[in-house]
Amino acid sequence: MALLLRDAGMEVMYTGIRNSIDAIVHTALQEDVQIIGLSMLSGAHLGWSQQLLERLREQGMEDVKVVVGGVIPEADIPLLKALGVAAVFPGGTPFADVIAALRAL
Repeated sequence: MALLLRDAGMEVMYTGIRNSIDAIVHTALQEDVQIIGLSMLSGAHLGWSQQLLERLREQGMEDVKVVVGGVIPEADIPLLKALGVAAVFPGGTPFADVIAALRAL
């Protein structure tokens, strides 16, 4: 996905697949990012999203948008949105839809 986003003209910082919430927030703070994307395949999307949003608020980074993609059950999408996730991209979401949503943010 990172390469596709770069091909679409976005600046992407890919930091790997196994980072702690603290590492993600630290990188976001250092690089002054606008959007953080979490790719979830483990079923931990609710917990990780909540923790990330809490840490961002603690750092005064409420303006950073969080988006989540991957294996996301349809029933969890409203829960993620209620937590403050800006966009959710379940598996199979067309790439053009992802780009359009990110540009709209």
